[in-house]
Amino acid sequence: MCIRDRPKIPTVIESYDISNLGEDSRVGGMIVYRNGRPYKAGYRKFTIKNVIGQNDYACMQEVLQRRIQRYLDGDESFAPLPDLILLDGGKGHVHAVQQVLDSMNVSIPLYGLVKDDKHRTRAITGDGGEISISSKRSAFTLVSTIQDEVHRFAIGYMRTTSKKKSFTSSLTSIDGIGETRAKALLKFFKTIQRISDADVDELMNVPTMTRPAAEAVYKHFHKRDN
Repeated sequence: MCIRDRPKIPTVIESYDISNLGEDSRVGGMIVYRNGRPYKAGYRKFTIKNVIGQNDYACMQEVLQRRIQRYLDGDESFAPLPDLILLDGGKGHVHAVQQVLDSMNVSIPLYGLVKDDKHRTRAITGDGGEISISSKRSAFTLVSTIQDEVHRFAIGYMRTTSKKKSFTSSLTSIDGIGETRAKALLKFFKTIQRISDADVDELMNVPTMTRPAAEAVYKHFHKRDN
């Protein structure tokens, strides 16, 4: 059964962007606009899991495949499918994502968004042609706002992810603290400062922690006190 789009003014628009700081910090952002306004309850974040190397096209494919699969699996938080998909990228991104849509038997209008040399948004169609939207001020303003918003959302998530990985690495240098305990510490205390302020008994409240590990963390942050 093919999910077909019907010609109509798009009520639900989804836009996607990939952001990275090298191979270890690659994420995808998905934003949703309903009736021309951001619908932040529908925003989603994706950590890239299956792509090796820095390949924006493959990363975009993974994000769209996972998003649509969640819908097909009956996940109501990913319903409905959008009336229109906008990608932060050119015809290469459009071609890559169109392959995903076709393979999943889903038909949704798809466009890429790129900036020209004057930093104005241009739309790229599925066949590589371009649509001028600058002459229609309301459409240009909406599409440009969506492009800026999805970029902001994706890069914000990437920076948060990168910072957490940096904090995790600093904790794993402590004897007895592996990645699992480091993540548990950050999840429980939220910040490195709060971890450093905790005493041994408070550190013991963290799942997976043992007393020797808690004492090692406490000593690590109180070396100057000893």
